[in-house]
Amino acid sequence: ESLRGAHQSLERQLQELEERHSAEAAGLQDTIGQLEDDLRNTKNEMARHLREYQDLLNVKMALDIEIAAYRKLLEGEETLFNMGSVGLPTLNSLPSPTYSFQPRSFTSST
Repeated sequence: ESLRGAHQSLERQLQELEERHSAEAAGLQDTIGQLEDDLRNTKNEMARHLREYQDLLNVKMALDIEIAAYRKLLEGEETLFNMGSVGLPTLNSLPSPTYSFQPRSFTSST
């Protein structure tokens, strides 16, 4: 009788342990699922940031090219201006250029 009582007590303890471990395992599975969702969201956010960075880098490169072109134009104008102040009499003997305006029509291809 005493062994039966001990056996039943051990069976109850085993059942309680199994239930506790099952609940703990379910909680850990939920945590894993949340962490996987967080990881997926973080990866998507990183990909979005990378695309934005690439777009900004492309804009920066285009602006750098445009700045370099304007710098060349300014340096050319400065050279012409410096030549004009040094050799003003020689420039007066050159024929003055004539400019004509010809408007262009632009069509959209989209």
